[in-house]
Amino acid sequence: MSNKFDIQPIGRFVGQSAAIKRPKEIACFSYDDKHQFRLDDSSIRYYYPPTIGADLSRGFDTFEKLDDAADDHLDSLLKTIIALEKETGKRVETDLITWRGMMTKFMGAIFSDRDGFEMNATLFQGTIFIEENHEYKRQSQARQSRQFSQPGRPSQDMMSFWGYKFETLCLLPKPWDETPREYIENRENEIVNNHAQYCSVVKTGIGRTVMVLGGEVDALWDSKPVDGGPIKWVELKTSAEIRHDGDLMNLERKLMKFWIQSFLLGVPKIIVGFRTQDGFLKRVEEMDTASIPSTVKRRGKGTWDGNMCINFASELLDFLRATVKGDGVWRIRRKERSPEIEVFRIEEAGHGEIVSDEFINWRIKLAMDDPLPPASVPEPEPELELAAVTGGYVLGL
Repeated sequence: MSNKFDIQPIGRFVGQSAAIKRPKEIACFSYDDKHQFRLDDSSIRYYYPPTIGADLSRGFDTFEKLDDAADDHLDSLLKTIIALEKETGKRVETDLITWRGMMTKFMGAIFSDRDGFEMNATLFQGTIFIEENHEYKRQSQARQSRQFSQPGRPSQDMMSFWGYKFETLCLLPKPWDETPREYIENRENEIVNNHAQYCSVVKTGIGRTVMVLGGEVDALWDSKPVDGGPIKWVELKTSAEIRHDGDLMNLERKLMKFWIQSFLLGVPKIIVGFRTQDGFLKRVEEMDTASIPSTVKRRGKGTWDGNMCINFASELLDFLRATVKGDGVWRIRRKERSPEIEVFRIEEAGHGEIVSDEFINWRIKLAMDDPLPPASVPEPEPELELAAVTGGYVLGL
């Protein structure tokens, strides 16, 4: 039996946004240059402005691209939560644990009718764990790779590389005042490698749902505050230069995804590198994450609304918490151009491989060492302040 969440009519999501709990980093982990998991911040990078006019295609033939054919599930995120719980001696209380990418799909679904998705979910100790359905992801990637570019236009692989090249041009392994001038000036010649990543693990919430999300962040603006205050993260993006209204409309749609991704992890600044059609960096623009929805509302074509994204996600999360109950594995599916999101059970028992055996065994040990009452809806912790929502955007992320 399938339970369905109706996306239409979207007018019911108009109005002041649901309450938002400010994202707060509770842990982190890294993947090194070989994409090996490290329980530290060794892959953190620092922003330094790139050279305007750089050729984003340079180095495509030596690109060391990550092979993501394996299904890694939530393993790295769960390893990090285990380490945190061992350090604190208590369980992380939350309604939902997932990657930031899954929440991005949820929040954007209200205005992205062309895109479908499939995820797997399971309930363990009162928390829903959600991951992408790997087979669906692989099929989607295969379809994209079969698409032919228009004559005279770069391939999808090349345009994807441009994004990674832009990151390489913007990043330093240490703060600028600790980095040799030679390295800064030689970034155009660096081999592009997307294996290394710094991943932030945050506790946040939308409406009545408390979440722990893991996601990659690109860079620091300066340094992490020692007092636990908001971190000045930077998200790096590329987009085609604006030539006509069509380009402007495309940018407006892209800005929704840029905003959601940064909003969910509490990244305050997005730096967009605008490129020519043949991949040369033309200019760089800094955008405050919090101001993007209001700017789009004031100057845009009305393709999306930030408050409606938040309200939609809040109600969808309530629906998922009311639906994913008991044992087994559930499928969360939105077919392309479908006006609904379906949730149905695909396995009657167990957790699939969504929750690792290591995590289950750890939680059993933790419960035996310090028995806890059955998890219910956790109360928001004091440090998760409510962010004020005004004029379609969140203040102070």
